[in-house]
Amino acid sequence: QTWVALPEKDEEADPSFKNFSADQLPVFTDTGVWMRLIAGEAFGLKSKVETTSPLFYLHVVMNAGSHFGIPTGYSERGVYIVQGSVIVNGTHYDEGQLLVFSTGVDPVLVAAEHTTLMMLGGEHLGDRYIWWNFVSSRKERIEQAKEDWKQGRILLPPTDNAEFIPLPENRSKPAGGPPPNALS
Repeated sequence: QTWVALPEKDEEADPSFKNFSADQLPVFTDTGVWMRLIAGEAFGLKSKVETTSPLFYLHVVMNAGSHFGIPTGYSERGVYIVQGSVIVNGTHYDEGQLLVFSTGVDPVLVAAEHTTLMMLGGEHLGDRYIWWNFVSSRKERIEQAKEDWKQGRILLPPTDNAEFIPLPENRSKPAGGPPPNALS
């Protein structure tokens, strides 16, 4: 499950939930690389998953020694190494690391072993505040969301039969501010 920040103009839109099976999403293969486009647009493909801003979200599997570039044309881009390891500009990165790339940098990732990645990117939407499952451009909206959750005004999707998870009471203040330094 992935949550994507909305442009400020869409933050108060009605909630929605859509489920897509893997066979409904476009797949691309190249020498030693398999990729599924989960959302957005990349490499001339477009996902059926609707988005409110330009972005891409890819599941990528690379054979050892294969190489793959990150989609261009987006101001913010990152790669999460789910399994395996990659080499970027001579530096080795391992499973569990998130690589964030500066605008204008178009790195090529080389799989040091069989590797699974999640690649994502999009346009900068401005600073966001994060607290538990809540994200907003406004701190006061986070406080309202906390109260809405406590009062049961935020409903689960109709197919979600999981039990209600109480609001964590002992969390720190909302995180916010600029992102960490990017690889350049």
